[in-house]
Amino acid sequence: MRQDAASLVQVLTARPEDAPAARHHRLKERAREPPPAAPAEEEEHHTDAMPPPSACEAVLTRREGEAAAPAPGEELLLVPPLNFAMVDHGVYRSGFPDVSNLPFLESLRLRSVLCLCPEPYPEPNLEFLRAHGITLFQLGIDGSKEPFVNIPEDRIREALKVILDVRNHPVLIHCKRGKHRTGCVVGCLRKLQRWCLTSIFDEYQRFAAAKARVSDLRFIELFDISSIKHTPGSFTC
Repeated sequence: MRQDAASLVQVLTARPEDAPAARHHRLKERAREPPPAAPAEEEEHHTDAMPPPSACEAVLTRREGEAAAPAPGEELLLVPPLNFAMVDHGVYRSGFPDVSNLPFLESLRLRSVLCLCPEPYPEPNLEFLRAHGITLFQLGIDGSKEPFVNIPEDRIREALKVILDVRNHPVLIHCKRGKHRTGCVVGCLRKLQRWCLTSIFDEYQRFAAAKARVSDLRFIELFDISSIKHTPGSFTC
């Protein structure tokens, strides 16, 4: 009797959590609890990281005409000037380069620039030329749109002398759009290279397109190359 009474007292005084059912209930409750928070260092790592700017944001934050600086780990975008093309080994042609084209010009490792526009050269371009030791030859030719404008033959000859001197190579020839004045100089150069007129006119037409001028083609056709000293070793022919 005493033993049964002691067992009954032990059962009555035992705590509920000590029972197997209570322990099973407690384990289920713990399983439902959310996982512990990540360490503070990992949270700071994710919150401090800034996403890279999109292409649209980069364009909107850049001022007009300003060259874009590449983001870390991103290659610099090289943008050639309008109507850019290679004329021959060490000789290039284009329209007027703006600030966004300067990184591309730097990749050409130019020694000289031949500008056919009479207007003062822009200061940012001059600073670029000075910083890279590039010589500027400016032989201004009027860019009039008149159909029978007189093209100064002496300026064309001076331009050809600059181009034929390999000490000026690599050289970039440019006017405003890279069409008419540049086209006349390159057309006369092609005569020195013994191109036929059909090929010369085809090249001129590719750059001038609908803006082709009969006066330019006639000037190229009548241009006399006999007085220009040109030896085969001075230029790639």
